[in-house]
Amino acid sequence: MSTLPNCPQCNSALTYEDGNLYVCPECAHEWSKDAAPPEVSETTEVRDAVGNVLKDGDTVTVIKDLKVKGSSLVVKVGTKVKNIRLVDGDHDIDCKIDGIGAMQLKSEFVKKLG
Repeated sequence: MSTLPNCPQCNSALTYEDGNLYVCPECAHEWSKDAAPPEVSETTEVRDAVGNVLKDGDTVTVIKDLKVKGSSLVVKVGTKVKNIRLVDGDHDIDCKIDGIGAMQLKSEFVKKLG
């Protein structure tokens, strides 16, 4: 079994080493072996638009049309996003949306399902 980290962009487990870098063949993201993965700190509590606590692996739905920066694409209201990953930062959810790809969302624009 491989002990390589999952891709921080798309969470793919198919990463490989290339010199002093890790590379993801799915999204072509490269990052340094020395770089710490952007994990959410244990004391941080991320909440959705209605106050539900979010955690890694949750399924959420988008509550507002969101324009994708640098593109003409729009994430429509009601889009279901599965298997989210929480990270530190302004955009605190890493995810992959069908038809759009890997992206980051703000927790204030999603609602937890279930």
